[in-house]
Amino acid sequence: MSFDGIVTKAITEELNNKLLSGRISKIYQPYKQELLLHIRANGFNQKLLISANPSYSRVHITNEQYDNPAEPPMFCMLLRKHLEGSVITSIQQLEMERIITIETRGRNELGDETVKQLIIEIMGKHSNVILIDKEKNIILDSIKHISPALNRHRTLLPGYEYVTPPSQGKLSPFEVDEELFLRKLDFNAGKLSKQIVESFSGLSPLIANEVVHQAGIGSKNKLAQVFLQMMDQAKHLQFNPVIIAGDTKEYFYALPLQHIKGVTKTFSSISEMLDRFYYGKAERDRVKQQGHDLERFIRNEKEKNEKKIIKLEKTLKDAEKAEQFQLFGELLTANMYLMKKGLKEIEVMNYYNENNEMLTIPLNPLKTPSENAQMYFQKYVKAKNSVSIVLEQIEKAKEEVTYFESLLQQMETASPRDIQEIREELTEEGYLKARQVKGPKKNKNQKPILEEYVSSTGTLILVGKNNKQNEYLTNKLAHRDEVWLHTKDIPGSHVVIKSSEPDHDTILEAANLAAYYSKARNSSSVPVDYTKIKHVKKPSGSKPGFVIYDSQQTVYVTPNEDLVVKLKKNKG
Repeated sequence: MSFDGIVTKAITEELNNKLLSGRISKIYQPYKQELLLHIRANGFNQKLLISANPSYSRVHITNEQYDNPAEPPMFCMLLRKHLEGSVITSIQQLEMERIITIETRGRNELGDETVKQLIIEIMGKHSNVILIDKEKNIILDSIKHISPALNRHRTLLPGYEYVTPPSQGKLSPFEVDEELFLRKLDFNAGKLSKQIVESFSGLSPLIANEVVHQAGIGSKNKLAQVFLQMMDQAKHLQFNPVIIAGDTKEYFYALPLQHIKGVTKTFSSISEMLDRFYYGKAERDRVKQQGHDLERFIRNEKEKNEKKIIKLEKTLKDAEKAEQFQLFGELLTANMYLMKKGLKEIEVMNYYNENNEMLTIPLNPLKTPSENAQMYFQKYVKAKNSVSIVLEQIEKAKEEVTYFESLLQQMETASPRDIQEIREELTEEGYLKARQVKGPKKNKNQKPILEEYVSSTGTLILVGKNNKQNEYLTNKLAHRDEVWLHTKDIPGSHVVIKSSEPDHDTILEAANLAAYYSKARNSSSVPVDYTKIKHVKKPSGSKPGFVIYDSQQTVYVTPNEDLVVKLKKNKG
């Protein structure tokens, strides 16, 4: 795990610099295992994200926007009661562990001063956020409850005493010298990076591998020197946050890493790095969990229509034999005197062929000669009549495939709110049955919330990430002279530049957004059309989000996630 004791030390230092003495103004719990604290400190409003997500546990200052539930969960309500209005008096890391304690001072309902501690444990699937009364060391509540049946050593339930996770008996990497370091390792046993992780607290395999890599195959003393040098950097807070994009995976760390090959990006702060690294990752994971059944339904519908097209095309191919059926019927009628019941086939002269070639016609031995002739005439009529119907059904099935392909593309970049809107759309279109939803009903006149970006020249750009948003953006919100963009012949989002005469840089940046929120997200030189809204029309009876347009121009862009993040920050 990249979020080890050193990264925890770096983020703790940053939080101390930015949040110490700050006042907690608002607390939200946008998702089951995530908290968002709004803090006013040093003249700035900051948002502290705390996540106990098993896959994406972390804590850092964020610039991202989060949707909050209409009714806050119980844990959020408790935090509001005890922490809102309180002042942060200290932020400390427990030794070199991935545990941060935020201590606050406030007043209760009676006006008495109270001290509370919010303990953040960043431990993968065991991550937790716990609120305790410092004076009594009693747990007030935790974001995850751990009963005695699950863990007899540490019960995390309201009313129990807070006990820190058991010590692993490792040495602090900041308190060893060269001699002690070498004494802890068995160079004959090999796997030195693993031995470093097992001997010293707070170190991940990532930094241990870096120590071994930088030391090379040199002497034991070289390994000790590299280790002590890197630990000295961390001890004196000489951090240089980086994200490295390898061939198959991204990595982040508080110090540069030479043993991982890939594109390295440096950041000015740990929070900026973590915000960038987790940008979209945690949300896509939530969408995958919440929208798994919906994605499976959409994929099944798409595959069902693809199979239908194959069957219909076979039917169309059979229908093309209509003239042959007519010929067989007429030749059998003309040669009725040669036929008798029980024949499986008959050879007759084809009068319609200039060479008068002989033609073999299959017969049903159970039918009379007249019934065989009539059978072919019926096949002729059926085949002739079915051509137009089959062509119409093929076209309709192709439209369905295109529609469900666009929904699958929208699922790839959807937020939990977008998932709900896609579900509502499928219900309105009759594909899904309406769900019984507890609580207050959603206002049908509620306007969709669009993604907002600002170009480098200060122009607002709006993006619709699903059909409901696309329809609202293109058909209702945008003005007729504003510029509309969409990937050329590729499923994707509608994008609108809120300007009638945007500069070329803004057009390219908006085109990048259109390409990023499309099926061609991972492609290069993606064609993006742009035109005025007045040239965009929705055909009567067409699927949600479908439009036709003209008078367009085309630019080619390669989707760039860094640019998307930058344009989002411009808005913030």
